[in-house]
Amino acid sequence: MNRSILLAGFGGQGVLFAGKFIAYIGMLSGNEVSWLPSYGPEMRGGTANCGVTISKTPIGSPIVLSPDILVAMNLPSYDKFEPAAVSGAKIFVDSSLISRSPERSDVETFCLPAARLAESSGLKGLGNIVMVGKVIAETGLCDLDAATEALKKTIPPRKTDMLEKNLKALKVGMES
Repeated sequence: MNRSILLAGFGGQGVLFAGKFIAYIGMLSGNEVSWLPSYGPEMRGGTANCGVTISKTPIGSPIVLSPDILVAMNLPSYDKFEPAAVSGAKIFVDSSLISRSPERSDVETFCLPAARLAESSGLKGLGNIVMVGKVIAETGLCDLDAATEALKKTIPPRKTDMLEKNLKALKVGMES
């Protein structure tokens, strides 16, 4: 498995956490991983993105310039990063916040109202994990057991009460 993944959205949407979760999935499956966060000075409400690389071989640079998986949680991120995705990439779009159609025909685009699905499932604020569930379902990144183990490692000890909600959000995305 060699994956270059870019997750992007507003600060507060959990894109950095989602990227860390995906990095743990790669690490727990015995791969080399890198996770590189980037965010604007505004934090919540500003821009946030992170690159995750999962590889069987050592990773030369953590910078993801041409992702083969792109997760766009808002329109500015979609506008900025859609052109950078490689031909044949899988692009995941939160259609709760992004209404425009894809501009490229050489990529596979999945539109999922992740934020809306999370809220209607009583999981407000977990649209990021709903989206990761969709990514897992469409890419074969891992199975539910591996994702569960990665979530256990990613969620900090002070928030262990969130594990069940995150697992539920993951399943919502996997089944959507």
